[in-house]
Amino acid sequence: MRRPRLPRTRTGQRRLVQAVMTGCVLALLPVTWLYVSTAGRLGTVADAPRTEVAVVFGAGLFNGEPSPYLANRLNAAAKLYRENRVEVVLVTGDNSRKDYDEPDAMRTYLTRHGVPDGRIVSDYAGFDTWDSCVRAKKIFGVDRAVLISQGFHIRRAVALCEAAGVASYGVGVDAKHDATWYYGGTREVFAAGKAALDAVFRPDPRFLGPKEKGVAKALASAR
Repeated sequence: MRRPRLPRTRTGQRRLVQAVMTGCVLALLPVTWLYVSTAGRLGTVADAPRTEVAVVFGAGLFNGEPSPYLANRLNAAAKLYRENRVEVVLVTGDNSRKDYDEPDAMRTYLTRHGVPDGRIVSDYAGFDTWDSCVRAKKIFGVDRAVLISQGFHIRRAVALCEAAGVASYGVGVDAKHDATWYYGGTREVFAAGKAALDAVFRPDPRFLGPKEKGVAKALASAR
């Protein structure tokens, strides 16, 4: 197999360098967009403004129970509820097959940590961040929310929910800097490109379906 040859002339070398630099700039544009578009919209649990709805994004299950990363997100949501800073928690995750049900596992965890079942609403078709944001707006009627995720993901969640029409404040919860954390941070660099395309072209989620009144009913019961 032949190795690619580098250009020998100065003109060719200059063009190669320019092409590489242009590629790097284009690759970083989506990440820059995420940072710029979410400025002033991120904080900790202690900083979160009082908002009717909190949205918790799925982050995997281990033997049917929330992964440590997901448990940290749910702990933050439960804390906000106990402190009367949110009234309803919308849990959004993957239930694409019978043996994998993120939203129900999230609901069970929250009820064990002090959130009444009637204040939890489940979105079973939150297959990715964009789908979750669009469905929060179009299906559940959420106009404003506190979003809860890990720090490496929260900027993308806020940017996409804002693009979907949900005024958002992002809470980035603590996470151990293990292999999963580094993987998640690296993945976000590549996911930023898809996020930018989603924000521009605004595709429909994989599953949209009819509108649901779960959030409105939960808020009504809270009052």
